[in-house]
Amino acid sequence: MKRAILFSLPLLALSAPGWAEQHDHATAAQVEPADPAATTTAAQQEVMDHSAMEHGEMEHGKMDMPVDQEPMAHSQMDHGSVPMPRQEAPMDASKMDHASMVDQSPIPAGPPPPEAFSAPAFAADEFVGADKMAASRASVVREVSGVPVYWFQADRAEYRAREGKDGYLWDVQGYYGGDIDKFWFKSEGEGNFGEKPESAEVQALWSHAIAPRWDIQAGVRQDLTGPERTHAVIGVQGLAPYLFELDAAAFVSNKGDITARIEGELDQRITQRLILQPRAELSLSAQDIPELGIGAGLDRAELGLRLRYEFVREFAPYIGVEQEWKVGKSADYARAAGEDPSVTNYVVGIRLWF
Repeated sequence: MKRAILFSLPLLALSAPGWAEQHDHATAAQVEPADPAATTTAAQQEVMDHSAMEHGEMEHGKMDMPVDQEPMAHSQMDHGSVPMPRQEAPMDASKMDHASMVDQSPIPAGPPPPEAFSAPAFAADEFVGADKMAASRASVVREVSGVPVYWFQADRAEYRAREGKDGYLWDVQGYYGGDIDKFWFKSEGEGNFGEKPESAEVQALWSHAIAPRWDIQAGVRQDLTGPERTHAVIGVQGLAPYLFELDAAAFVSNKGDITARIEGELDQRITQRLILQPRAELSLSAQDIPELGIGAGLDRAELGLRLRYEFVREFAPYIGVEQEWKVGKSADYARAAGEDPSVTNYVVGIRLWF
């Protein structure tokens, strides 16, 4: 027996530390708090409330961080007990009472009070002067109602080289007035050098806007050559689709003759300054007018092509060619007078406006 005890003493000495460790763990288990969840929540509050921490003053290198800390189980966290930073809720404009932001007093019914008319009609007259303010108001009225504008254009002023005697032609027009109503004048004529003009006329028209870029025109036309004729005029002038400039008019002479004229031209821009302009003109008559060499129906047709160069918009010389035909009985009248009913003109001229 003594021998067994002697042999067991070393074994007891070796096993003493292990027994002491187990005893400490048991003691530690006995001092754990009764509510582990509360302890965990307090620890989490300390960890989560980073906003109150002074990170700049912390020495992270000296912090004794637990190494064997288990990952946090978020499913078991009581988020309601974790204090979170307070955030301002966005404003809901739909719930704002806008009506309370304005004056809710009712608008009084009936005429304005007498004191509303006690002030002078033009208070600025008292400070600036009645004469100056009257002139200023008149200027404003003129500007808003359309300032009268004067415009003149020589659409064709050209020299015509052709078989036989060379000739000339002018075709000018202009107006004075506002946006709606204008006084419009036109003049055109042609002839051979060294002879009296073959034709010359002048028109005085009242022009009224009936649509954007379209005017109706009415007035009188006076022939300046040949048998004296005065015509009543009614027509339209404007810009047709595809930028065709159109001028159509009907004439009733003091002799009862009814004639008409249609002119159309198109500015086909090749460059910003070089423009090719095809042009056509038709003259018609409702009856024969032998003294004027005009036959019923289509009297005359002209087709021309002009190329102009605009040094400035207001000044542009041009060259071109134009073919004239007298048709039907008008051609017979021309042959009887010793004229050629078909003439080719090589033209050089100038187009200007201001």
